[in-house]
Amino acid sequence: MEAVTNTFESVKAAILSAHESTTSVEKVNFYNSWAENYDQDVAVLDYRAPSLAANIISSHFSSDREAAVVLDVACGTGLVAKQMKRHGFGHFMGIDGSEAMLKLARESGLYQDLKQSLLGEGPLPVQWGLFDVVMIVGALSVGHVPVRVVRELCESTKPGGYICMTTRSNHDNVEYKAALERELKQMEDEGLWTCVEVAEVEDWERAVSQQEDGYIAGAVYLYKKLKL
Repeated sequence: MEAVTNTFESVKAAILSAHESTTSVEKVNFYNSWAENYDQDVAVLDYRAPSLAANIISSHFSSDREAAVVLDVACGTGLVAKQMKRHGFGHFMGIDGSEAMLKLARESGLYQDLKQSLLGEGPLPVQWGLFDVVMIVGALSVGHVPVRVVRELCESTKPGGYICMTTRSNHDNVEYKAALERELKQMEDEGLWTCVEVAEVEDWERAVSQQEDGYIAGAVYLYKKLKL
């Protein structure tokens, strides 16, 4: 039991050190250095967001899954594509800011195309209106990706396509989550998309901050782009 605790403590220390990274370059450097251990570390955290997001997409997507083109934004090593593959999806394009993460995603063999891009520092390097499903799992949180990026996710999606997003509900992310939900609602009011499902999840992942213990909560948002 002690070894597991030590492993969790080391993962916790690594993640807390990431919070000290303030510039884009520092954050990319952190993820480049974390890439090799990333999959094992998030498994220690019992990080459930990729499977939760994929399950929700799967429960609503009724078109041909093999033909569907999925854009995986902030794809990391490919955890989301791995889960989506289990649900019958097979065509993935990934975007991430970390070249080391992209190298592992490339080695997974899941993606037809991968591009390096820092979210929020320029437009997404994709063709607008191309994707049946656009996903961003884990990156929408304070200090990582600005809320305004969700408009680009919508732009990237085909009319009638789905946009799936996740965020954490823990103490550090309360203000970001509120700003995100205001933007999602504003875009719905503008007639850009409609809300299909919001799932609030209690056991999202193991807590790493000093103020919290046990598990933190999180949320999955699924929207459908309106046909204009």
